[in-house]
Parts: sequence; C-alpha cells; structure tokens
Amino acid sequence: MDLESLVSLAANNGSSDLHLEAGLPAALRVRGTLRTTGEPIPGNLLLEMARKVIGEEEWPRFLEQRSYDCSRNFQGVRCRLNILQTARGVGFAIRLLASFTASVEKLNLHPDLKKLVTASHGLILVSGATGSGKSSTMAALIEEINQTETRHIVTVESPIEYNFRPRRAFIRQREVGRDTPSFEQALIDSLREDPDVLMVGEMREPETMRLTLAASETGHLVMATVHSSTCAEALQRVVSAFPAEIQSSVAAQLADCILAVISQRLRFRPEQNIRVPECEILIPTHAVKNFIRTRDFFKITSSLETGAEHGMWTYQRYRTWLDTRKSWFIPGKSPEAAESDAAETASTPTRPQAFPIASKPSKTEPKLGSHSHVSGTKPTTRIEIEPSESEFGKILKRPGE
Repeated sequence: MDLESLVSLAANNGSSDLHLEAGLPAALRVRGTLRTTGEPIPGNLLLEMARKVIGEEEWPRFLEQRSYDCSRNFQGVRCRLNILQTARGVGFAIRLLASFTASVEKLNLHPDLKKLVTASHGLILVSGATGSGKSSTMAALIEEINQTETRHIVTVESPIEYNFRPRRAFIRQREVGRDTPSFEQALIDSLREDPDVLMVGEMREPETMRLTLAASETGHLVMATVHSSTCAEALQRVVSAFPAEIQSSVAAQLADCILAVISQRLRFRPEQNIRVPECEILIPTHAVKNFIRTRDFFKITSSLETGAEHGMWTYQRYRTWLDTRKSWFIPGKSPEAAESDAAETASTPTRPQAFPIASKPSKTEPKLGSHSHVSGTKPTTRIEIEPSESEFGKILKRPGE
C-alpha cells in the first residue's frame, strides 16, 4: 500500500477527496458523501508517506508547524495535499483535481460568465464554502482569457492547483511558500511586474484584501476567492475584516472596484451522475454600489431578486436554467464532443453549442455582462477517533530532531 495506489483507488471511484488517518481505513468523498474502504492504515506507514512527499529539506518546517500544503501528481492525477498532525499521528487530506483543463464548458457553467473577463479592470469575487469549486471556476475564467486575449496573467496560489499552458496569454504562476513568502509580498511584487490580470487564490488576511482592492483600482483585472455562502455575505466579509474605523472607506473602495460576485455551491444531478456548480451572481448596479457604500448588505438580496435584466442570477433562477439544459459535459464520456464544442466557441462570437438556448429567450432570463460596467469593456460510515500515542509523537521526543 502506497500513496499512489490510494490516490488511484480514489480516482477510479470518482472521489473528489481522499482522507487518510492513522489506525483508520481510507475515507473517500464521492458526490459529497464520505465512505471508508479497505483496512486500517498503520501510523508508521503514513509517517513514511508524509516524509517522502514533503522531503528532507522541508521536514523540519513540518515538524515546527504541524501542517504542510503542497500539490503533487500521482499517476497522472493532480492533487492538492494538506498533511497534518492529529491526535493519532500524521494524516492526509487530499483533494483530487480535474484531469482536464478547466473551462466554462467543461465545468457546465453558464456561457455568459465569459463576458465578465472582457473587462480591463475591476474585481471579480468568487465565493463559496470549502470544496464548492471556487478554484476551478477561477481557473476556467483564466483559461478563457488565455484562449482569447493577449494579456499578462500573474497568479498567486497556495498551492498551485491548475497548471496553465500559455496560449495567447503570457502566464506566470507563483506558489506561496515556494516562490514567494506570502500573499502580501506576492501582491506587492506583482504591481512591479506589469500584469494585466491578477488571480489571488485566497483572501484571508486584511492586508491581502487591502492589496487586492488596491490592485483592482489601479487598472488591473483581479480575481479572488472568499469563503462565504452568498454574494452579500462575501462583500460583507471583506469589509468586516478591517478595523471599524476604516470600514466606511473600505466599503467605498469596494463599491468602486467591484465588477461581479459569483457565489456557488455544488449540486448532484442524478440524471447525469455528476455534480455541477449552482451559482448566485451579482452585478453591481448603481443601487447595489450604494448598498455597499452604506454597508446595507442585507438589501442586496432584493436587488438580486429583481435584477435579472442586469444580468443577475439568484440560486433559484440559475437552478431553473440548469433544469432546462439539454447538453452536458460529462468527464470521461464525451471528451471529443466537448473539445469540438470548445473549438467552435473559440471561432464564433455566438453562444456555445454546448449550452443550447431557446430561440425566443424568456424576458426573465438574465444575460451576464449587460450592465454598462462590463459591456463597455472587453450513506456514510461513522468514524470515531480515539487519541493514542503515535509514531509522530514519538519522533518529536527524540533529541536532535
């Protein structure tokens, strides 16, 4: 038993995540449900796996911080790993990433999302809970720029999840901890690197948020993720991260630079046997910007309900659109068709064929990007853990380690 075979097992079962814990069987998350498989894994074996993945040079750092983030390829499957110390020893939380290049078509997103990245500057926030596909959506938007425009793109990620192959765009990817010491330093550096587009993998600290807002105000198109469940909550989370005495100025700054907010969650569709993003999309009209400036975030919900003509989507409207779709991209079943659809999309300005729309659109169906800010620019096994002395704990007690 090794890490490669466990990842291969998870991939063959269609898992999105793989969890390994000393003394417990491997746990797979399949379509949102966690289930265990195989025999319990010895703690010393997981310790050996961790040391091999981290490497001797970075091992002292892991011993100090008790956690380590990285991305690796195992038999052609790209994974994002978090290696951590637990009560039983060393554990792994592994996210299996899509084996294909993320795109709007392949993620089964609404095609009008592409219009958001035609803007030359502004801030696009992508929000959602952990594991809701935020990074994949941002990667799809970056790939759209890469396929259609000659721009300089700089990404700051922790860790790098999708490796982009430069096509029309010039792309630089930096990993926090390996290529730069922090998000803050990478953002400061980026302003001296002549970027057109910045992708910030995660906004957690106020300083990261401040620099991200500043970059979006100085002529750059910036994309960033926030952990929140709705668009209004995402905006409120950014403002409330700052001290109370400057929240008014931050709210005004956010209102001026915001281009769109995308909040998403994954829903399993049994008829296709896949999980697809279900989105709430906010476009900043004058009323919405005023609500942000005055910090009346609770009023944004009413604007979403009545903003279909401005390109806004509520979860309910978006779910209705998904229910009427006829064509889907299903990984492993229709790659040729998906590639031909993507090629056709790149060669024609019309709506992609992978997303058929009725010949007479409903008056209530919104079109993203119609606002002037954009249009003018381009069953589960229970797991119980009992603390026990671990191999990891023993090595910490050895002198000289």
